[in-house]
Amino acid sequence: MTDSFAFPHDFLWGVATAAHQVEGNNVNSDCWFLERLPGTIFAEPSGDAVDHYHRYREDIALIAGLGFTSYRFSLEWARIEPEEGHFSEAELNHYRRVLETCHEHGLTPVVTFHHFTSPLWLLAAGGWEGPRTAGLFARYCDRAMAHLGDLIGIACTLNEPNLPWLLKSIGLFSEAPEDRGSVPVWATAAERLGVAASTVAPFQFTATEAAFDVKLAAHRAATAAIKARRPELQVGWTLANSDIQSIDGGQDFADSARRDVNERFLEASRSDDFVGIQTYGRTVFGPDGLAPAAEGVPTNQMGEEIYPQGLEATIREAHRVAGIPVIVTENGLATEDDTQRLAYLRTAVDGVASCLADGIDVRGYIAWTAFDNYEWIFGYRPKFGLIAVDRTTQERTPKESARFLGSLARAKVVESV
Repeated sequence: MTDSFAFPHDFLWGVATAAHQVEGNNVNSDCWFLERLPGTIFAEPSGDAVDHYHRYREDIALIAGLGFTSYRFSLEWARIEPEEGHFSEAELNHYRRVLETCHEHGLTPVVTFHHFTSPLWLLAAGGWEGPRTAGLFARYCDRAMAHLGDLIGIACTLNEPNLPWLLKSIGLFSEAPEDRGSVPVWATAAERLGVAASTVAPFQFTATEAAFDVKLAAHRAATAAIKARRPELQVGWTLANSDIQSIDGGQDFADSARRDVNERFLEASRSDDFVGIQTYGRTVFGPDGLAPAAEGVPTNQMGEEIYPQGLEATIREAHRVAGIPVIVTENGLATEDDTQRLAYLRTAVDGVASCLADGIDVRGYIAWTAFDNYEWIFGYRPKFGLIAVDRTTQERTPKESARFLGSLARAKVVESV
C-alpha cells in the first residue's frame, strides 16, 4: 500500500448493536429465561441493559454526529412475536420509528433479523433443531418486511450461525442432544419448559448437523421472504470467522475447524448478495488442539490474544471461497484501554484498505460495538464499546476510538500503519 488509501465514496462506516444487548428487559426471549436459571452459564442477567429501547433517538443522533454513515442493529423477534402467531403492531411500530430516526440522521440502516435471541416459545418447540423453525422464522421475516421493509438499507438474516462450531472447536458447548440432560442449565431449562432436555437447542450453543441444516434452511427461506417483498434489497448473513492457524502438529485440527467453522458457511453464501464477516482475532491449533496465547502477548479482557491482522485474512478467505461482496459487520476489541483499541482499529482498517487495493469488493466496515453493553455469557465486564455508558445514570461518553473511526468516515482516507 501507499502511505494513504482513499475508500470508495459509498463505503459504509458504521457501528453495530444487538437488541438484547442494548435494549433491556427483553422478557419474552430465550436468553432472558436462560440468564436467570439455576446453574446458568451467564455471568449475570441483562436487566435494563443500556436502555437503548427508550434512548434510541439520542443514541442514533450521537452515532451520526460522530461521523458514521451506517448503523447496524437487530430486530427482536421475541418482542415482535411474543407468542406464536401473535405479532405486536406496537413493537413493529417501535422499530419503524428506529428506522425513521436512522434516515433522519443520514444513516444507512443495516438490519439483522435474528441476533442470537429467539422467542422463548421457539425454544420450547425445538429451538434451532426444530423442524418448524425455518418456516416460522421466514413467516416472522415476512411480517417484519411488510411493516418495515421500505426503510431497511441492507438485510442480514442470521447473525453468526456458525459461532457454535467455533466454540465447539475450542472445547466449549459441544454437548450432543443425548448428553444435554447432564448439563445443569439445559436440564433445568427442559424441566421449566416441560420438554425433553435433548430438544433444548438455543441458537448460540447448538453445534449439531441438525442445527446446521435448520439454520441454512432458515437463512434461505428468510432470504426468499425478504426478496418477495423487496427484490432489490441486498440480503446476506453474518459469520463469526476466526483467522484459523496452526503451529507444528496442529494442522489437522486447524483444517477440520476451518472446514466446519468457516468454509462450509462461506460456500453456502455463494448465492447471496453479500456475506458479513465478523472477526476479532485468530484461533491457533497445536498438536493437542487449541493452543494458548503465547506467554507475554497482549490479551483482551477474555484472555484472548489481541490480533487485529485476523480481519484481513478472513476477508481474503471469504473472497476466495464465497466469491461475493464482503461487508465487515463486526470487528472490535474488549479492553478498558482505549489506546489499545485505537491501535487495534488502525491495523484492522489498514487490512481492509489492503484488500480493497487488491480489488476485493469490500463494501463497509462496521465496528463492534457502539456502546459498552451486555456481552452474553460474560455479562457487562468486557468493554467493546466505542461509547462508554455509565449504567447508573445511562450517560453516554464517546471514546477517542469513536472519534477516530468517525473521522475516517468523514475523510474516507486512511493513513497506512
